[in-house]
Amino acid sequence: MDDGLALIYLLGKPGVHLLGVATTHGNAPVETVYQNTLKMMGELGRTDIPVLRGGGLNGGARPSGAAQFLVKTAKRYDGNLTVLAVGALTNLRDASDLDADFFHRLKEVVLMGGITGPLFPGGVPMDELNFSCDSEGSFQVLSKGERISIATGNNCLAAYMDHESYRARLLKGDMPIGSWLYAHTRSWFETKILRYGLNGFYNWDAVAAVYATEKRLFSDHPCRFHMTKETLKNGYIGGRETPLNGRANLPTLRDPEAFAEELFESWRRVRFGPGG
Repeated sequence: MDDGLALIYLLGKPGVHLLGVATTHGNAPVETVYQNTLKMMGELGRTDIPVLRGGGLNGGARPSGAAQFLVKTAKRYDGNLTVLAVGALTNLRDASDLDADFFHRLKEVVLMGGITGPLFPGGVPMDELNFSCDSEGSFQVLSKGERISIATGNNCLAAYMDHESYRARLLKGDMPIGSWLYAHTRSWFETKILRYGLNGFYNWDAVAAVYATEKRLFSDHPCRFHMTKETLKNGYIGGRETPLNGRANLPTLRDPEAFAEELFESWRRVRFGPGG
């Protein structure tokens, strides 16, 4: 759900030119994610934006259409393209295999994933579900990538949104997409209550999306960290071990309420249909 909320945020954000959506695997196989994304973009009337099938973890056609699209687009917008990745990093790894200069061509890379310590939302342990989905791909991206910012699972905990506030703000009369959005996300709250005892949710992926567009809402924290393919199987970056072979910015939210307002304002602008 949070992947879709981040994508819809970008659709409503002034000044954002969304060039394409590259699907990946994670909570579901890549084909399921691809078909779900096509369906969502179709319901929103945004079939003008290409949706690309990404690479799966185990076999399949490689390089994928998503990786080829990333390489082609990076060359076309050399130095001016931001890549936002909120799932497994397989597509970015494959793009860098296709073009050794891929990361050098990008303006920046913003990721959602990784943990710097255990996650206990609602006091219940939670696994990392992005970097860990393809630990070898994550290691390659974090080793070769340039100008990387990571919204870690730990830093996203500040982006909690309670159910009642979310529902009330979505269903206000001035948000055309509100009822559609709530109808498609309300079951998420039932899941969170059953699993974590939370009548709300952490808007994980939207943190990365908002950071890509509104850095004023964040404090930057450039750092170096330790990682291996083995530690990334749990999504873990950090620790005091050597070598400190990872380098990235780990931004933190300054004002969670301003972040929430930014999301609702952008969602409010979304209209069904091309150019919406």
